[in-house]
Amino acid sequence: MTRLILASQSPARTKLLADAGIRHSVLVSDVDEDAVQARYGVTDPHDTALLLARAKAEAVAALPEAEGALVIGCDSVFEFDGEAHGKPYTAAVARERMLRMSGNSGVLHTGHWLVDCRATAADDEPGEDTGDGAADDGATAPGSGATLGAVASAEVHFTDMDPEEIDAYIATGEPLHCAGSFTIDGLGGAFILKVDGDPHAVVGLSVSTLRSLLAHANVRITELWSAE
Repeated sequence: MTRLILASQSPARTKLLADAGIRHSVLVSDVDEDAVQARYGVTDPHDTALLLARAKAEAVAALPEAEGALVIGCDSVFEFDGEAHGKPYTAAVARERMLRMSGNSGVLHTGHWLVDCRATAADDEPGEDTGDGAADDGATAPGSGATLGAVASAEVHFTDMDPEEIDAYIATGEPLHCAGSFTIDGLGGAFILKVDGDPHAVVGLSVSTLRSLLAHANVRITELWSAE
C-alpha cells in the first residue's frame, strides 16, 4: 500500500487532505525556517515558499519512519506590496499588516516538495548480469527516486476591514500563526472577497499540485484515496 507522509504540523493541511479523501500520516520536521532562509539568502516570496517546503520534506524524508513512503512538504508565504509575509506571531505585526491589506490584494504562494523514499531498482540486490547493465531477476522496484517541487499561487482580494474588526480577529489568536495573518478556511474567510487561482493553495496545500507531483513518482492520487 502506497503511504503518504505530510511533513507539516498544520491542522488546515491535514484536514484538507482528509476532506479530499487522501490517506496520509503526519510527521513534523524540526526545520528552523529562519536559519534556512539565512543560509540561502532567498528573499523572493515564490522561491522562499519552495525552499522551505523542500527543507521540511527532506528533513522528514531522512527519518527512518519515512522509509518506503512518499513525503510531501509544504510552506506558504504571502506576497504583499513586494514584501514576503510569513507568520506574524505578534498582535502588533498582525494589526499593522491587516490595516494595510484592508481593501487591497496580495498573492499567497504555497510551495510543495515531494520526496519518494521507496526503494528503487538501484537499491535492489542485483540479479544475473544480462550484459546490458540490467538484472534479469524480473523484479520491479516501486520507487522512482523522485525529489521535485512546484509552487501554487493565488491572488487574494480583501474587503475593507475596520480597526475594531481587525482587533477582534487578532484577539482570537487565529491570524498569529498563519502566513499573511489570515486564513480562508476559518474566521478570516469573512474578510476575503475573492480568490483568483487555486483556493486550496490559500489553505496551504494544492491537491491538484500534489496530484501532478505524484504523477512524476509514478503514483496516481487515486491510490491514496481512503477506502471508506
